[in-house]
Amino acid sequence: MSVTQLHPNMEHWEERVDLAAAFRWTARLGMHEAVANHFSLSINDDGTKFLMNPNQVHFSRVRASDMIVVDANDPSSLEGPDAPDITAWGLHGGIHRNVRHACCCMHVHSIHATVLACLKKKLLPPLDQNAAMFYERQVADDHYGGLAFEEEGERCAQLLADPKHFIMVMGNHGIMVIGETVAQTFNRMYYFERACEVYIRALQTGQEIDILSHEVASKTADELETYPEQDVRHLGELKAILDSEGSDYAA
Repeated sequence: MSVTQLHPNMEHWEERVDLAAAFRWTARLGMHEAVANHFSLSINDDGTKFLMNPNQVHFSRVRASDMIVVDANDPSSLEGPDAPDITAWGLHGGIHRNVRHACCCMHVHSIHATVLACLKKKLLPPLDQNAAMFYERQVADDHYGGLAFEEEGERCAQLLADPKHFIMVMGNHGIMVIGETVAQTFNRMYYFERACEVYIRALQTGQEIDILSHEVASKTADELETYPEQDVRHLGELKAILDSEGSDYAA
């Protein structure tokens, strides 16, 4: 039975399934934050209506049918038992309202990316091939001001206005990753955390690190950005593993 047959009357079912798989795998990788953090995916033309995980549900238990629909222009989206908390609405709503190309947004406090966010120099240098994927495609937010209420979300959205930038290192906080699809955004989030881990471990050796040249890093970033279907195949394999295990993520 295909995933579209499981809930024929629920809209955006395949998108819900992709999001649920991303939640499950983020938890499996230890990149979740207890029952905090949120992923969102826009479902209308201007991006202001989006799917999001219900508030305070552990990533390892999120199912496709659990996703709630949030309207960035309607504060009443904060009403109801499963509504996102005000910080999730403020951050994701601000981005979806103002950044049309940010169809999918994934915010995490993964360990190594958050370590980077706590350094004075917050941008990931092109230390290896994975890190080169993000060369000149990151922005850093140096103005952490507490929980991400609506004003914070509006300010963060301005930093992602350039379509070339798809990683925001949120100073002293975590990261926000954006993309056109769940697969693309999850793939970026995964590789950014991996690259941050290599960078942090390299710093821990105390030895001089060998950064790629601008020419090589730029070339590698362009090549990786146009590499065919790597993100789709990545998420597809993760869903296949979950399916083989009998996971209820697609329920």
